[in-house]
Amino acid sequence: REKDDKYKTWMPKFLLAKEDKDQRKSSDYAERKIFKVKKSNAEKSKKMEKEEKFFRETFMYDKEIKVINTATAECSVPSKRRVDLPLTAGEQLDVIDVTAGSAVICRNSEGRYGYVLVEHLNFR
Repeated sequence: REKDDKYKTWMPKFLLAKEDKDQRKSSDYAERKIFKVKKSNAEKSKKMEKEEKFFRETFMYDKEIKVINTATAECSVPSKRRVDLPLTAGEQLDVIDVTAGSAVICRNSEGRYGYVLVEHLNFR
């Protein structure tokens, strides 16, 4: 037995069983993927904070931002002004506030805020 331990054959890593390699590779890949997701979420939240800051300055909105209702855009509408929110048909919007006219303040999935006419929205 001592001789067997003494003359133990050395196996390089590339000769290991394929299953072991795949297992190591998948665990490393999973860890890397987790970190990428966190990075993109951080970038997205930073962008949304920037949009919210712009919204508060432009609209002079000092109230708490609460979602009153959700709506779906019925048709695509380009924005004519910076304060108008461009729409694409079928897009989900969060209604933030109701104005005196026929417009409401909405937020899209990208975090942009703007006025949308009620006639372009479908409430559920």
